[in-house]
Amino acid sequence: MPIVVLISGSGTNLQAIIDAIEAGTLAARIALVISNRADAAGLERAKRHGIPTQVIDHREFRDRESFDLALQSAIESHHPRLVVLAGFMRILTDGFVRHFSGRLLNIHPSLLPKFKGLNTHARAIEAGEREHGCSVHFVTPELDAGAVIGQARVAIATDDTAETLAAKVQQLEHRLYPACVGLFCNGTLELKGDVALLNGKPLPPTGLDLTGA
Repeated sequence: MPIVVLISGSGTNLQAIIDAIEAGTLAARIALVISNRADAAGLERAKRHGIPTQVIDHREFRDRESFDLALQSAIESHHPRLVVLAGFMRILTDGFVRHFSGRLLNIHPSLLPKFKGLNTHARAIEAGEREHGCSVHFVTPELDAGAVIGQARVAIATDDTAETLAAKVQQLEHRLYPACVGLFCNGTLELKGDVALLNGKPLPPTGLDLTGA
């Protein structure tokens, strides 16, 4: 299945997806990697694997809507079945999100619906949580509110800092994201309305527990 991946930075989740494809565990083909930053290290990751790349610098557009229209056009020119946000640090317009509804995925560093938004690791520690993790979800216009597909969990140690916890969660992300992308690419996962369905049956609100994926 052709997919397009959007990045803004180092592209470690992009690398995890590339590795899964090359290992034969993910039935997908990355048709294009797009970044809004020309200096994103993830672009070099893609090039090393022969994957086409494109830079669309948001600073060259007069507003968010015109940037998103250019982004949408670039994506659609490659006819992807799925668009994967992998550290893409832009808030997308409602029009863009609705255009790709049901085929736009994101990964968030918390166990949604807990800790939407930023600084999730520090907030989890400050709240006295015993576990933390990451979630893959369908993207909707409301921030971090789309149907959750899967989650992976890790215990919070008494000596964890935001930095050490972030490192633990990132390791989970590298297993979770390819696993969830794979569910979509093998045709078993879909979004109907605001509900994620797996093999035609609704997933629970927190999705699948894929900690061991």
